Amino acid sequence: MRLDDLVRISVRQVYRHRRRYWGVILAIALGVAGFTTIITIGRDVKRNFNQDLELIGSANLIRLYWDLRPGESPDWFRPETVSALRHTPQVVAVSEYTLRPAVVAAGGLRLEITVWAVDHSFWQLKQYQPAYGLLFGADSVTDRRRECVLGAGLAAKLFGDRNPVGQTVDIDADRYQVVGVIRLDDYSVSQSLFLPLSTARDRLKGEVRPDRLLVRCATWDDVEDVAAAIPRVVATTQSALGLNVWVVWDALRRVKRVAWWIEFFFYLASGVTLLLGGVGIWNVMLAAVQSRTREIGLKKAMGAEDRDILAQFLTEALVLSVGAALLGLAAGRLLVAVASYWLGQRPQEELFIGCLGLSLAVAFAMGLGAGLYPSLKASRMEVVAATRYE
Repeated sequence: MRLDDLVRISVRQVYRHRRRYWGVILAIALGVAGFTTIITIGRDVKRNFNQDLELIGSANLIRLYWDLRPGESPDWFRPETVSALRHTPQVVAVSEYTLRPAVVAAGGLRLEITVWAVDHSFWQLKQYQPAYGLLFGADSVTDRRRECVLGAGLAAKLFGDRNPVGQTVDIDADRYQVVGVIRLDDYSVSQSLFLPLSTARDRLKGEVRPDRLLVRCATWDDVEDVAAAIPRVVATTQSALGLNVWVVWDALRRVKRVAWWIEFFFYLASGVTLLLGGVGIWNVMLAAVQSRTREIGLKKAMGAEDRDILAQFLTEALVLSVGAALLGLAAGRLLVAVASYWLGQRPQEELFIGCLGLSLAVAFAMGLGAGLYPSLKASRMEVVAATRYE
């Protein structure tokens, strides 16, 4: 019997008994759809999840600072060093900042505070949000504007219950406008004030240079490699002596462990679903052989050989498994499109193509493995016993 005839007959048999096969098709399709979605969109989900640093305890954030060495002035990060770090693989953002003491005055009150001189990306990396007003952006840094953001505790001291946004404060006898207030649980930060780094360089006393950096990796899986590479990158542009690379390793390990278990259970669920689909193919093919015993006997009596019967039932099992896999791939493609729209980015097309090939290979192997025994049982039936079967 030719291959196209086998496929045509098998498709017709599967369609004729579609109610019997519906549960098996659904199980395989769900398993393939879940597997395809996880593989294709998983990296982008992880990347977006990593952007919310508060949720994962800053697990993909690396802090760089210098040790104070006796008799030497504190070191700082040169512009070429920052540029080199920004071009390091798997680094998505770098923020420069420094801390300086200053005197702030407003409403007749004078306080000694800590001033954070930061660039515009600092807010994103730290995931700070304004309680009032807004946080200054790239334009404020570029234009060296005299703007500031207050911690909630400092704002309460200076202005009481009044909204401080739009008010002015004097910092080291220089006047600034308050554009926003951030509410933080950290007491020391809540009592601080934030200035654009460029403005602080121009107006604060002494030299203001960025001696601290925040480096954000694409995902937590990249933190270890990036942390190891940072000293080498820094050493290409300036001395790395005294450089500290600080990572919250305990939090990182906990996050990775939780993520591993979540990913494992996703794969396990898809695998179990596919396994149940394979068991379903085994059962329905055995039932098909049993219900078509007389048909098998008649075909053998008319000259069909054992290998013809084996090929027919094995092809039916393959049509069932591969057809269900194709249905699952179509559902997975739809889920990927929905997830891509929700995430706002498009995953690599190569991932879906790889999943397509792997899913079809697994479906082919599953149909072949689950359908082999029922097909052998059908092919080995005795002609006389099969034709007399009621």
